Amino acid sequence: DTSCCASCGVAEIDDIKLKNCTDCGLVKYCSGACQREHWPQHEEACSKRAAELRDELLFKQSESTHLGDCPICCLPMQLDRSKSIINQCCSKVICEGCHHANMLREIEQKLAFKCSFCRTLMPSSKEECNRNMMKRIETNDPFAMCAEGLEQHRKGDYSSAFRYFTKAAELGDVDAHGQLAGLYHYGQGVEKDKEKKMYHLEEAAIGGHLDARFNLGCEGWNNDNNESAAKHWIIAANLGH
Repeated sequence: DTSCCASCGVAEIDDIKLKNCTDCGLVKYCSGACQREHWPQHEEACSKRAAELRDELLFKQSESTHLGDCPICCLPMQLDRSKSIINQCCSKVICEGCHHANMLREIEQKLAFKCSFCRTLMPSSKEECNRNMMKRIETNDPFAMCAEGLEQHRKGDYSSAFRYFTKAAELGDVDAHGQLAGLYHYGQGVEKDKEKKMYHLEEAAIGGHLDARFNLGCEGWNNDNNESAAKHWIIAANLGH
């Protein structure tokens, strides 16, 4: 009976509120003590249901990639990253078409060059770009943190890259999960760890990251799990990989 505590049997009344098991949602408890006491009896069913829920989430067909839509024209962003522009002032990624249209309008009307999204004056130097990026990082902007992680990785500072990617991933950045999977795979800035690599690949894939989804398919194929490989590759193919 899910209206009663699975451990002590107390019913949910005005002064007693039951909480679902956060992993499986199959049972409820009136307290943490009851949950701990009931764990030996519940562990097997909980682990089984939690794995089922994880698979449902993992193999659900995403409606779009993690790149999303251009915030100006609302059309899907192209998978080719060279077809988009990153604005450090607001951390918005704009499609090439909207960026070009904005630049053309400003040239024709002899206007100052401004960000096509937030309308901030465009930086005049790389140093100003870097300052803008650090300001975004100070506000806990996950996109800016991931971008800085990529810059540190390019410089070979893998420990710093790991810190930035970790913080960005904690804040929900899908790209950061994909980058962390790579660090755990190659042992860059952190010890190699296949379990953590797979976790971050899955988190990235759930968020619509096509390369992560494709790599999960490769992992399944290499481990003779052809069914899993096919599911991952079909999801990736449906999104244009």
